[in-house]
Amino acid sequence: MNQREAKREAQRLQSNKEELVERIARALPEDGTLDVLQDFRLARSSKPTKPVRAVYQPAFCFVAQGRKQALLGEEVFRYDPGNYLIFTVDLPLTFQVEEASKERPYLGLRLNLDPALVASVVMESGAEPKKGDARLKAMDVSPTDANLMDALVRLVRLLDAPVERKVLAPLIIREIVFRLLTGGQGARLSHLLAAGADTRRISKAIGYLRENFDQPLRMDDLAQELGMSVSGFHHHFKSVTAMSPLQFQKQIRLQEARRLMLGEDLDAASAGFRVGYEDPSYFSREYKKLFGAPPQRDIAKLRSNLEL
Repeated sequence: MNQREAKREAQRLQSNKEELVERIARALPEDGTLDVLQDFRLARSSKPTKPVRAVYQPAFCFVAQGRKQALLGEEVFRYDPGNYLIFTVDLPLTFQVEEASKERPYLGLRLNLDPALVASVVMESGAEPKKGDARLKAMDVSPTDANLMDALVRLVRLLDAPVERKVLAPLIIREIVFRLLTGGQGARLSHLLAAGADTRRISKAIGYLRENFDQPLRMDDLAQELGMSVSGFHHHFKSVTAMSPLQFQKQIRLQEARRLMLGEDLDAASAGFRVGYEDPSYFSREYKKLFGAPPQRDIAKLRSNLEL
């Protein structure tokens, strides 16, 4: 790319960023979220937020204004208008808006990545991703290029055209997936396609742990079922998720316990037992390590915040 082309692309990026900010701000005049489509959400915050922990399905995340961070295990991923976040397996994550104000609120979007859609785009485009590598981390931050930004702006423009949105939004979402595939995310997106023996095994293990989080984790049995050695399974799993299988299970257990106490009004001992903890004292200690306060105090604080 020569100097003139680089300047033109930089101008296009800047123009699109400004339009994206304007349109999201207009669609969300107050703090909150807006589900535009089933897998497409906009968000706004006029101040930095407290950490929000949950298990998230694979997604593409973009910040139009402000800055946000995601915590995976002990790794921190920061992203802003110049960089997007992508993760391609179900992960227990902690999200937090770091930079936001009333004058310049945080404005962002999230597009969930449907494995069937990714597979369809791969087949139709012929943009074969590299073979899945189970050692490739499932989460990363990458620079946003002009073509990807163009597609994002056209998708957000459809907020003002509900009739066109029905027809054009699916096409633009396919283009976004195509831009990710051809923009260096092919190998990472192969996690969604379960391509390659090691990738299939790790994806299967993640699914098993999500569905059976309340059961004792027997590493020997799980590794044997996957056709891997215990050390090999542990190494590949941690390479993808940045956590050991036990840490992954623990985060899912504790987040589910928090949901049960907040949403179903269970006491700490009952919630802990439901997610697999037989010792209430141990459950309380582990809960405090993750959420910063014992269960009863944490839930009381969450309810107080919800009432404000």
